[in-house]
Amino acid sequence: MPQRELFLGLMSGTSMDGLDVVLVEFDAAQPELLQHRQYPLDDELQEQLHILCHESTGELHLWGCADRRFAEFCAESVNHFLTYFDISPSAIKAIGSHGQTVRHQPDQSPAYTLQLGDPNTLAALTGIPVVADFRRKDIALGGQGAPLVPAFHQAIFSSFDESRVILNLGGIANITWLPGTPAGVTGFDTGPANTLLDRWFTACHPNHEDDFDRHGAFAAHGQVLDDVLAKLLDDDYFKRPPPKSTGREDFNLKWLEKYLGDLSKFKAEDLQATLVELTACTVAQAIKDWLPERPETIFVAGGGAYNPILMSALKAKLPHCGWHATSVLGVAPQHVEAMAFAWLARCYMHRVPGNLPAVTGASRPTILGGLYLP
Repeated sequence: MPQRELFLGLMSGTSMDGLDVVLVEFDAAQPELLQHRQYPLDDELQEQLHILCHESTGELHLWGCADRRFAEFCAESVNHFLTYFDISPSAIKAIGSHGQTVRHQPDQSPAYTLQLGDPNTLAALTGIPVVADFRRKDIALGGQGAPLVPAFHQAIFSSFDESRVILNLGGIANITWLPGTPAGVTGFDTGPANTLLDRWFTACHPNHEDDFDRHGAFAAHGQVLDDVLAKLLDDDYFKRPPPKSTGREDFNLKWLEKYLGDLSKFKAEDLQATLVELTACTVAQAIKDWLPERPETIFVAGGGAYNPILMSALKAKLPHCGWHATSVLGVAPQHVEAMAFAWLARCYMHRVPGNLPAVTGASRPTILGGLYLP
């Protein structure tokens, strides 16, 4: 009988709205999601993370504080999760912790990517081995260090019956091409998704109970500004061939101001609608430009899967594709990325490469991450 192994996966994405914790059971290589919860970040920690993404004053001190605080937050979340579901820490083989990305600069010289959330602290406070620091080995081998989830997508979502795209609509949008054969899998970041939508919404609604445009209701009241959209689409990132990856360092409100000047001259809801259209256009264009053929079916993961205005815009751009949430494949959209890092932790523990050089541009497959014992 294959050995039953339990792993935890932790994921805090570009949107920085909370920590997803999932419990995954592996029987041989097939994962099964057993439990899941999301833990919201407190306002002070979230603000520190936002500052680290964009400001340079006092960075080292702030980094050190936020690195420990985020790890402590992760540990508190894990310990609550295990108590809530009555699971012993000794039952968990390892935690796969992505950490919180605060800088991603794969095209700098030297290239680097930074995720905070000290795995030593996480291991010490939970009593569970932690596998972390998944991205830097790929960068050390000349890759982008992102996206990493296509290898997981290939392992659990590929089908010999059809070609598929897995579209993740997190803070950044990325796609994985699953051609229906073991060879030819690829993927890359297409550009912004929720990160611009969320930041513009919160800038316009500083006292709103939500920090995102729930169900796209704000965008639904706006009109797409075609001239504004054309300016944004002229950004060089959208024209670059893969492998490529990006983050909120590139796509933020300052990026909008660079192209548009004073943002207050626009009706706020019109700009929100235009940003929805920007994501739809760049995803659709990336699929048309950089994939070898049009996919039969697109399966959507990430928070954007729950935004009907964004989904409607995407379907209008690619009407000949079948569109589904990843839930029809057995994994709800909001759990895919956290499951991927449980899977990557398992890959590390079994000494299995976790990257796809065709995706990241690394010189070779490699085992990702490092192990931190309690």
